[in-house]
Amino acid sequence: MIEQRESSENEFLKDTGLAFGDPSVQRPQVLLHSCCGPCSTSVVERLAPQYKITLYYCNSNIDDEAEYQRRLEAQKEYIARYNASVRMNEPLTLVQAVYAPAAFLRLVRGVEDAPEGGERCRRCISDRLEKTAAFAAMNGYEYFTTTLSASRYKSYEIIAELGRALALRYSLSFLDDDFKKGGGDQRAVLLSKSYGLYRQNYCGCRFSKK
Repeated sequence: MIEQRESSENEFLKDTGLAFGDPSVQRPQVLLHSCCGPCSTSVVERLAPQYKITLYYCNSNIDDEAEYQRRLEAQKEYIARYNASVRMNEPLTLVQAVYAPAAFLRLVRGVEDAPEGGERCRRCISDRLEKTAAFAAMNGYEYFTTTLSASRYKSYEIIAELGRALALRYSLSFLDDDFKKGGGDQRAVLLSKSYGLYRQNYCGCRFSKK
């Protein structure tokens, strides 16, 4: 049974060599905020046919530095393997934002004990989306979005509301797809297993471990 699953996953990795669209067509650039490597897999797969993607790793909410680095390495590993396996002349690129866990703790002061999905999470999502939008505006991107909606634990409605408001403020376009829809969350699990990526068991901040 184990051998059969491994064989299936190896065949799946071969399938990622399929070209996405016509590489001679210039795609618009999107800055994709990535919460982690596993969530980015299914989102990249969905966006790659239409956009040239830069991943923006901006996650100061992960206040355990060893955990932050472990997730960052998983993100880098995914990008390297994706770029090596997909036949296209527009590989994924990565930008790492400043890591400032102390600033995150100041941001959520007073709402540390809010329930998951509540005010603490809203502040966290808003902060990471605004940093993404600001970077996009300063560096010539027309579009921005986030992998956060790929998670079944994150509210698409909150993400879309915040993203649309930031798009107006920074004169950008926000791709407000609910990436968990259409089996996107299950697809991310399959892809991350196929790529052999580390998958965390909590969102990020110390308060989400409760």
